Amino acid sequence: MALGAGAGGGGHVRGRRRARKRPLSEINVTPLVDVMLVLLIIFMVSAPLLTVGVPVELPKTEASAVETEKPPVTVSIDRDGAIFVQRDETAFDALIERVSDAAGETERDELSVFVRADGRAPYQAVARVMARLSASGFTKINLITDTAAEE
Repeated sequence: MALGAGAGGGGHVRGRRRARKRPLSEINVTPLVDVMLVLLIIFMVSAPLLTVGVPVELPKTEASAVETEKPPVTVSIDRDGAIFVQRDETAFDALIERVSDAAGETERDELSVFVRADGRAPYQAVARVMARLSASGFTKINLITDTAAEE
């Protein structure tokens, strides 16, 4: 009877285990960071474009910014005197109805109305719009201008 390799039983060599593949439990965050950065860039580029899209050249003033709690309704007047509520062109006679529709559930005395008029728009058109809004119960009417460059 020979003592030796088989005497201890088992027959495996010590120190040479076969490596088991364990499931990878870590999340690779690199693609997540890449996607988030792309989304951040997209939102930074598109945020200025979300303002009301009627192109008007605002007059320059030294007025400060107006703070509002609720989102305002924007009435724009282009250089030819055409009236827009948000982005939709509106007849003067339908102005109050369209502003009320855009306001939704907000009461007229609590709603901020921003009037954006082109600097070359007829004064009469701007005055008529502001007078119609005021006579209809809208008390928070703001005339939007561009800030003047410091000299």
